[in-house]
Amino acid sequence: MGQQNLTVPSEFILLGITRHPELQGPLFVVFLLIYMVTLVGNLGMIILTKVDSRLHTPMYFFIRHLAFIDLGNSTVICPKMLVNFVEEQNTISYYACATQLAFFLLFIISEFFMLSAMAYDRYVAICNPLLYSVIMTQRLCNVLVGVPYLYSAFLSLMITIKIFTLTFCGSNVISHFYCDDIPLLPMLCSNARELELLIIIFSAFNMLSSLFVVLVSYVLILITIFQMHTSEGRKKAFSTSASHLTVVVVFYGTLLFMYVQPKSAHSLDSDKMASVFYTLIIPVLNPLIYSLRNKEVKNAFQRVFRNSCNICISYS
Repeated sequence: MGQQNLTVPSEFILLGITRHPELQGPLFVVFLLIYMVTLVGNLGMIILTKVDSRLHTPMYFFIRHLAFIDLGNSTVICPKMLVNFVEEQNTISYYACATQLAFFLLFIISEFFMLSAMAYDRYVAICNPLLYSVIMTQRLCNVLVGVPYLYSAFLSLMITIKIFTLTFCGSNVISHFYCDDIPLLPMLCSNARELELLIIIFSAFNMLSSLFVVLVSYVLILITIFQMHTSEGRKKAFSTSASHLTVVVVFYGTLLFMYVQPKSAHSLDSDKMASVFYTLIIPVLNPLIYSLRNKEVKNAFQRVFRNSCNICISYS
């Protein structure tokens, strides 16, 4: 193999979402609007759950961290994608690609376990309401958030370092619209079978273990709800977990569609659409789901808005 093929590439070329030039402009506008709504929605949720004292509960503590993860996930992918829509060639530098991969893995892995922590929180709230404040202490909440962040950071760095300490050769074209681990593997000179197997094992563990916690939590929640004697109690229990259940179904449904379908049914376009959904669409949906379906969030927004108006009037 020639020496020139073993040098570290200075940049990669991203194929992008579409190869049709006439779609670049409309897609730029669509994804710019999506990112702006994501930015406003998730930042608003973070600020609202921090400012309003009535939202200082474990449930909104987890929602705040989910909003942070969604904001981070979208910010890692979308700005660079928007730039590539208006540039002639979709390029990303070697180190920017490594950075994007590391942060993408950090946020996407964190989301798995944040959703499972939220499912456990709903289980305790509905199945053990009298012990909720005793069980869901601030210390436990910090552990349920901190451990996933540490695990995600470790796994993210491990995979990124393993990929980018190996030698790239041949084509520098990535068949995706961002730097992901699987599209990078065929570009490695050495046999990446072991690394691919490692990625598959950890991906399966992350999805299945977090999904197991979610499923067990909601099975126990449903059993408790059906054992309630009043329809009002059932309605209240359903309403407190409906938003989270909606988010879970959308997130895991997208991933299951992407990974469970037969290999023969896989195509580059379908994988890209699934990636668009869980990296860009889900982050914009989550704050909308938690705000539109939640009276406490709506009331908190009205209180904060009213207080802000009163402060502005008093200063004027």
